[in-house]
Amino acid sequence: MEHWDCDEVRRRIRELGSRDPMRSHFGAEAHGYELRLALPEARIRAFEETHGVGLPGEYRSFLAEVGDGPAGPGYGLLPLAEPRADAGEDWAVDDEWERDRLPGRLAGAFPLTGPLPGRIGSSAPELTRGTLMVADEGCGIHVRLILDGPRRGEIWRLDPDWGGFVPVSAGFRDWYAGWLRRP
Repeated sequence: MEHWDCDEVRRRIRELGSRDPMRSHFGAEAHGYELRLALPEARIRAFEETHGVGLPGEYRSFLAEVGDGPAGPGYGLLPLAEPRADAGEDWAVDDEWERDRLPGRLAGAFPLTGPLPGRIGSSAPELTRGTLMVADEGCGIHVRLILDGPRRGEIWRLDPDWGGFVPVSAGFRDWYAGWLRRP
């Protein structure tokens, strides 16, 4: 398992929050530079068993050592297995988040072998099989973690209206660390 420096991650999140007291940076109002508690190993394992998947190591260790979101890129990291308590009716990704948790969806094979640029519209649900939505960037744009196959562990951005479905990072750690390093 690839371990995280939890104290450093939390220090950096506090630093980002102190530089943005009005929560004016994109997404900060939603995640508030806050982290939920790390998930117990038993809950992570139960999620994996329920969905027939093994979470990629970088993401799995983040959940177990650092926290189950939300502080992170876009509007923040989405929770692994339980909806956000503050989501309410206006939570834009609620349907997509719930679709990801349907039986068999996460264990399905990721259908792409390479980027799919451009408008993909209504075919987005078929293209996301075997991926887990880890963040919401608004306007229907979601960040997804590939769970299986040769692209396992990569982070991809899905913008069904204009940007297609394209890789943005080789792994969860690099993607998340990029957010932590931003000015």
